[in-house]
Amino acid sequence: MFHPEDRELAWAVWQKCLRTGEPYHIEYRLRHRSAQYRWVIGRAQAVRDMDGRIVRWFGTCTDVHDLKVAEEQRELIARELSHRIKNIFAVVSSILTLSARGFPEARDYANAVRARLDALGIAHEYVRPHGPESRPPEEATTVHGLLRALLKPYDNSAGARFTIAGCDAHIGTQAATGLSLVIHELATNAVKYGALASPDGHVKIGCDTLAEQFRLRWQELGGPAVMGPPIRTGFGSTLAERVAMANFGARIEREWCREGLIVNFISSYDSLEL
Repeated sequence: MFHPEDRELAWAVWQKCLRTGEPYHIEYRLRHRSAQYRWVIGRAQAVRDMDGRIVRWFGTCTDVHDLKVAEEQRELIARELSHRIKNIFAVVSSILTLSARGFPEARDYANAVRARLDALGIAHEYVRPHGPESRPPEEATTVHGLLRALLKPYDNSAGARFTIAGCDAHIGTQAATGLSLVIHELATNAVKYGALASPDGHVKIGCDTLAEQFRLRWQELGGPAVMGPPIRTGFGSTLAERVAMANFGARIEREWCREGLIVNFISSYDSLEL
């Protein structure tokens, strides 16, 4: 009944469970009465007597074939969309290279812009929806990892414009999308008006826990003196805040200190996993 490619693993896992008494949980393909193979989830739990000896196993077999097919289709579409978006980055990068050839004095500027485009492509790949085959390593899907990917286009070659410290936390795709919009907007505004507009300016980012909440603190230093909140809020900032609130209930607080802007981004741990 087992698909030839799944027999060895399913048997090895089952043998281990028989030896150790651990719960059995695995996905494999079984031959349906139609002669087609369908994906199922096999589960089994040991039933023990009063002395802890295993007397029998209770198991279930759940057909998840339609869900598997849907996941594979979604992964295919996500990969195709990601490929097309990265092609756009590549085309713009090529245009920059070709344009700079006729203007040697602009070559350094073109190289800097191209590096930022490459980093934006990496950030896009980081936050896009992933399936089991394309999902990045578990240690990479964290707040710190996302911050490093997003801020690389705004950093200098020495990597001295940003400091990331404090505790880290795993972040889900939905939360990563909202946080990416917020960080991108903060970095863009810092380049235009804040700490990154000055050669000596830098940004300190600290992460810590507050009760059952995760807090990210963005602090700009070394830039132009801040005279107070702006007269009006730009569309980008408004959109980023609304998406962050709608996606996972995050709260954003701003402090307009004379030394530089401070932004506190607060979310529950459960929402951060979305």
